[in-house]
Amino acid sequence: MSDAPSAGALTKAPADPSKGSLRILQLYPREMNIYGDYGNVLVLKQRLAWRGYGAEILEHNAGDAFPDDVDLIVGGGGQDSGQVVIQDDLQAIAPTLRGLAEDGTPMLLICGLYQLFGNFFRTQDGTVIPGIGVLDLETRGGTERLIGNVVARSDEFGEIHGYENHSGQTFLGDGLRPLATVLKGAGNNAEEHHEGARYRNIVGSYLHGSLLPKNPAIADFLLRTAAERKFGAFEDDGVDDSLADLAREHAAARPR
Repeated sequence: MSDAPSAGALTKAPADPSKGSLRILQLYPREMNIYGDYGNVLVLKQRLAWRGYGAEILEHNAGDAFPDDVDLIVGGGGQDSGQVVIQDDLQAIAPTLRGLAEDGTPMLLICGLYQLFGNFFRTQDGTVIPGIGVLDLETRGGTERLIGNVVARSDEFGEIHGYENHSGQTFLGDGLRPLATVLKGAGNNAEEHHEGARYRNIVGSYLHGSLLPKNPAIADFLLRTAAERKFGAFEDDGVDDSLADLAREHAAARPR
């Protein structure tokens, strides 16, 4: 039996002050968190705690001053109306976000913020919401809503499980590679069988669920990258992911 921390031990995992703490920033939790994407932040915090690290959870909403010394950024999904609300503020902090991305700051961008980190999002009525150009992609509102369970295969992270619910059709430019190849579901669009995008230390995806509870390999990539950048190393004695494995088995067996 594994001596790694149990996935059932969701609390009582005190941080070791000698290991330090990561500053995790969630972008626009008021408007871009309608599909439970805050669960990704909770997973990152807990997986740090299991290894003895601390986590300082920060938020940036429209009108806030952007915090200093951010180690990891997480952004979620929202409705088109939410994207309009944050548009001006996102453009205002775009130079900072572009600089962090190019410097290698790990980021997880889900659905709506995945779209807005691209070049633009054109809605069904022709309205163009400009993106911030961190990712070379464009999104067009479609008439078909892509809804259901997704299974995809990644050379980097293995099998990825999640749930998609979007009408945007996203197409990657030459500077990006897909996160994964879709085995079940749609992914970025209804044509290409690709899900998400990878660029530097950024993971972009349409998958909710939340994504990270069923995909600990992605969570640990983000944490390891952030810790190695800040501390020079990531002390990892392993985590018992048996519950995550069971969730993945059930998710894979579910119909589209």
